[in-house]
Amino acid sequence: MSDDRFDAATEFDSQLDRLVLLGYPALAGQTEEAFRAQLTPLRDAAVTGAAELSGPTEGRVPFLLVTTRELVPVPERIALTTLAGKRKPGVLDRNFPADDLPAFHPIKELEVPPGPAYLLFDVDRGEEYRNVAPSAALEDMTAKDRLPITIDEGLAFVTLYPAALASNRCFSLVGSRCGDRRVPALWISQGAPKLGWCWFGNPHTWLGSATANPVRVGLDRTQAL
Repeated sequence: MSDDRFDAATEFDSQLDRLVLLGYPALAGQTEEAFRAQLTPLRDAAVTGAAELSGPTEGRVPFLLVTTRELVPVPERIALTTLAGKRKPGVLDRNFPADDLPAFHPIKELEVPPGPAYLLFDVDRGEEYRNVAPSAALEDMTAKDRLPITIDEGLAFVTLYPAALASNRCFSLVGSRCGDRRVPALWISQGAPKLGWCWFGNPHTWLGSATANPVRVGLDRTQAL
């Protein structure tokens, strides 16, 4: 259900506040003031980019304030995720060791901005692609002028909107690849989020493929405005 009263500025502030509350500044080796000063330049771009979008629902959100491994490593960020209403921290799947993570990069089609943070708009967990192989989902979303999301973006989704990850509503992160047939994914295990991987050609009834608007706005663009 859309919310005509959606306030993008307030939403940006709420997302930034949540990162601060979770301890991101310390993990980034920064004071809270420095952390806020670094990310706040994205606020105006969030307001402009979300001007025609509705407020968040369980499975779709107008934008995400995405932090990258340049700011905080993936293992630390997955450990700060939880399911809605739960406290158990997220984990890395044992078949997805931390040593593997640096090999996964955004696919070239995404044009992910450089730097520690950026904005991603109109993000959907991709329920329509449940029981559809990531390979087929990628073809379909591209035809609809959508693109997949990355590991960083998936972590931002679950961190800022824990309800996005729910039973039988988990999602692949087809936007991050390492040159083989593996596709990262976020699912639920023992009452907590888990970051693991599945195969590019294998469908799962409980696993969709998350998508977003192709346009991403980085700090470099805000400096050019």
